[in-house]
Amino acid sequence: MEPTPLDTAHAAMLATPENDTARLRFYERMADVELYLLLEQEPQDDQINPKLLELAGAQYLLAFDRAQRLAQYAGDAAAYVALSGRNVAAMLEGQPLGIALNMDVAPSAILLPDTAVEWLRETLTHQAAEVEAKIETVLPPKGLPESLIEAIDAKLATATGMAANAFLVGVAYSGGGRGHLLAFIDAIPRAQDALVRAASEALTFSGIEAGAMDVGFFNHTDPTVAKLTRVGLRFDLPQMETLQKTPRMPGNDPDAPPILK
Repeated sequence: MEPTPLDTAHAAMLATPENDTARLRFYERMADVELYLLLEQEPQDDQINPKLLELAGAQYLLAFDRAQRLAQYAGDAAAYVALSGRNVAAMLEGQPLGIALNMDVAPSAILLPDTAVEWLRETLTHQAAEVEAKIETVLPPKGLPESLIEAIDAKLATATGMAANAFLVGVAYSGGGRGHLLAFIDAIPRAQDALVRAASEALTFSGIEAGAMDVGFFNHTDPTVAKLTRVGLRFDLPQMETLQKTPRMPGNDPDAPPILK
């Protein structure tokens, strides 16, 4: 099996244990990827009963970043549910449970204690502040670290159908103040909060101080968009080819993670 994003991030973290950015990148991948949780039985409505691993007086959920890895560990007939890492962290709020990732089946096997899960959950629930400012000048982006560019690119690669594209630019605001702006073009209204969260997480998990980048939303007919396209760094978001109705599974709603039995 080809290395997964978690395998790659885990290896980078182990190779440079003093590198905070590598450690943050691993947790970012944990939040973004789909995790397969081993269950005692099939889900019942919105309730799940995870199988727990007990080690040294602590308890861990058994999670795998590929269904094949879960089957390798527990057998093809094992019950499981697939949730994003962020949903797993949200589900464990108030629970003294850690996550046992890819145990015995991958080089990225690691035990994450409940304190690490709590830190991840708190980091993911950080709320960006909303402000209004009038853009006076649009400039090419300058001075931002490559780690942030890569983080934005990785985040937006999963934002299927949320906007047409985005541009990263430098800006000068009326009344003073300069900064950088990630401008989304033709974002669907219900996706705006998710896009703001993605940009905020790109900052957080790159080790960049908050406030280094603002987020804005523009219609393609806005005169400012012509300036953005001339000087901005462009990010193309993947688009949906078709919409298909799929059965509702526990954890599909990010605001309502499944309930532990």
